[in-house]
Amino acid sequence: MAGPGDSSIEFLRAHQGVKRVPSPKIEMVVKSRFLSAEHCDELIALIDRNRRPSTLADYNGDAAFRTSETCDLSREDEPVDRLERMLDEFTGIDPAHGEQIQGQRYEVGQEFKQHTDWFNPDGTDWEKFCSVSGQRTWTFMIYLNDVEAGGATRFKPVGKTIQPERGKLLGWNNRNPDGSGNVNTLHHAMKVRKGLKYVITKWYRERPWG
Repeated sequence: MAGPGDSSIEFLRAHQGVKRVPSPKIEMVVKSRFLSAEHCDELIALIDRNRRPSTLADYNGDAAFRTSETCDLSREDEPVDRLERMLDEFTGIDPAHGEQIQGQRYEVGQEFKQHTDWFNPDGTDWEKFCSVSGQRTWTFMIYLNDVEAGGATRFKPVGKTIQPERGKLLGWNNRNPDGSGNVNTLHHAMKVRKGLKYVITKWYRERPWG
């Protein structure tokens, strides 16, 4: 691997059950049943306890761009600490480079329109979010429940739509080989049509998080 804040397709594929999304435009993997149903339920309870309206970097004036709720999850809670240790082993990334795990909750009609997880170096919030730890390297997202209808994650540039499935992990490299942000990671957390959707997200950085 290139450095302590990085992973690789080869490292991730060495884990049993990991599949690579077949596209030359993106480095992306999927693993079903990464988390048990019981572990998912424990994390859902923590999200429900501490959720708040989600916010947006480089706000574009569209109040409906991201309508979910968010929760920062603390390692002081045992289910979160257990998940952090699982992700450390799975990704091979130095845990010092990891952001705090975040949980998201979507009700019917809520979504996060097309966006990338990497930050725009020319954006108004670049200095605020990236001056210390640098750009985001990898994203790992886990669906915590089966959604009755809707709620898929659509990567339009690569023609891939991932359906929510309890315990399923989705991970991708946010960068091109030269380190710039990969526009093909543009994705849309599509509207929930029936039921609720819960996910957790773990992001990693070029430099230690602080």
